[in-house]
Amino acid sequence: MKEIIGVKFRQDGKVYSFAPDGRKYEPGDMVMVNTARGLECGEVASGNKSVDDSQIVGELKSVVRPATKEDLNRVEQNRKKEKQAMEVCEQKIVEHGLDMHLVDVELSFDGSKMLFYFTADGRIDFRNLVKDLAATFHTRIELRQIGVRDEAKMLGGLGICGQPFCCSRFLNDFHPVSIKMAKEQGLSLNPTKISGTCGRLMCCLQYEHDAYSYLISLTPKIGSLVMTEDGEGTVVDHNLITGKLAVKLKNNEMAPIWVYRDKVEVLRNGKGKVVKQPNEDKTKA
Repeated sequence: MKEIIGVKFRQDGKVYSFAPDGRKYEPGDMVMVNTARGLECGEVASGNKSVDDSQIVGELKSVVRPATKEDLNRVEQNRKKEKQAMEVCEQKIVEHGLDMHLVDVELSFDGSKMLFYFTADGRIDFRNLVKDLAATFHTRIELRQIGVRDEAKMLGGLGICGQPFCCSRFLNDFHPVSIKMAKEQGLSLNPTKISGTCGRLMCCLQYEHDAYSYLISLTPKIGSLVMTEDGEGTVVDHNLITGKLAVKLKNNEMAPIWVYRDKVEVLRNGKGKVVKQPNEDKTKA
C-alpha cells in the first residue's frame, strides 16, 4: 500500500497522483510538485489516502512542499500574462491569415514555456506564427491542436440538461460514444437532441450505457409472451427505468395493463428493441 494525494493543475484538468512525503493535505491546499515540465503549482483535489501498489501507474513523484505566498503570487502573475498572451496571439493569427481558433494559453510556473491550444478543421502551417510569438514573448513557444471536445472541457458551460458540462466537472478522460448507445436508451436519433454543445454525441450516453445494458438484460423485450396475475399476454411496450411493462392480455380487447417486470414470468422472449423514457410513459396506473 502507498499513500497518495490527487493534484490538478487547472480547474478542469486531470487529477494526478503524488506521494505526500509525510505531510497531511486537504482538498483545496496548494502544493509545489515536479512534473515533466518542471516545477509546477497545483491544487490538491483529493486528500491523503492509501491505495494498492497495483493502482500506481509509472513513477510516483513526491510533493516538493506546500505552496508559499510568493508561489501563489507568481501563479497570479502568470494568469495575467496568459490573458495578455491570448490577446496578442489572436491578433497575430489574423495578421498571418491562419484559419484557426485560439482556445487557451498556459504558461509554465517558471515562465520558460508558453503553450497555446487551438482548434482547426485541418492541418495548419503555424511555423511563422511560432517565430513571431517567440520574438514577442522571449520564451519557448508550443502550439497544440486539440479537438472540439477538449475545447468544451477547457471553456466549460451548461449542457442541454441545465447542468455544467460533465467533461469540465468530473470526467477525466474522453471515451468513444456510439449511436447504438442512444438507440438502446430509447432516445431520439435527431443529432441536435443527442449532441452536446461541442457538436459530438453527449458523453453521458457512454457512462450511462452500462446501467441501461443491465436494465435491458432484466426487462422482457417487446413481443415477449409473459404470464401475469391476470393471465397470458404480449409485451407491447416497456419502460426500462421504472421497470413497468405494457402487456396486451390474450383474448382481451381492453387497453394494455401495466405491470412490473418482476411480477411476470417470461414464457417466450420477443425480438423487439423499442424502449421508452420515463416522461414518455403517460398511461401507467
